[in-house]
Formats: sequence, C-alpha cells, structure tokens
Amino acid sequence: MEIITPKDQFLNSLDRCMENENFIPAFYDRFLSTSEEIRHKFRHTNFEQQNKMLLRSLRLAAGATSGDSEALKELRERARTHDRDHLSIEPPLYDIWLKAVIETVQEFDEEWNETVENTWRTTLGYVISYMVKRY
Repeated sequence: MEIITPKDQFLNSLDRCMENENFIPAFYDRFLSTSEEIRHKFRHTNFEQQNKMLLRSLRLAAGATSGDSEALKELRERARTHDRDHLSIEPPLYDIWLKAVIETVQEFDEEWNETVENTWRTTLGYVISYMVKRY
C-alpha cells in the first residue's frame, strides 16, 4: 500500500477542487459575503489575477509546510506584504478566511472526509500561524 504524504493529500484535494472552474470564484463569493471589512479590503482587486494568486498561494502552503525552501522564501515575502505596514491583514481575518476555504473545499472535493479536512486545516494552519506571527 502506498503511503501518501499530507502534502500530496492536500495537493490531490486541491486538484480535485480545481477540476471545477467555479471553485475559486465560489470561495471568494463565500469569503466576501462574511463582512463589509473583507469586501472593503478587496474593493480594488482584479479577481482574474487574484484567483491565480490564490491557487499559487495554496500550492505554496503545501510546499512551505513540507519545508520546501523556495516556498518558505515566498511565504516570508507574502507575510511581509500582508503585515500591518502593508496590506494590514489583521490576525482575526485569517480565521474567517480558513472557514471559507474549508467550507468551499468541502463543497467541491467529492472525496472530502475527516482526513482531508485535517490535512487542509493543518497545512493552512501552519501558514496562518506564520502570517500572524509576522503581522
């Protein structure tokens, strides 16, 4: 029996979600509907570009969690752009973001189960913790 790493499990789930072109737009619909503050932060956003950035960031999260040096370097840069001196993404917003991601993956990944959910929570939790510490 083949052992699948958490990184591969995360990426496999992401790939299943990405088979549906509505996955990322559905996430943003869900996320932006949560608060006026979040809608305000995205008011000047080019969503075609943002959708690509989110996909890249999710793949980056898997790499960073598994210790990939390029992914960690990019995560450091992303933490800088999101800190209080730049985009000022306050720590509580990450919990809202994570909830919206989890709910959207649950909707789009036909193999969703507790193990998949734990993989997403662990992978993104690592990244969120990193971002919050550097806020």
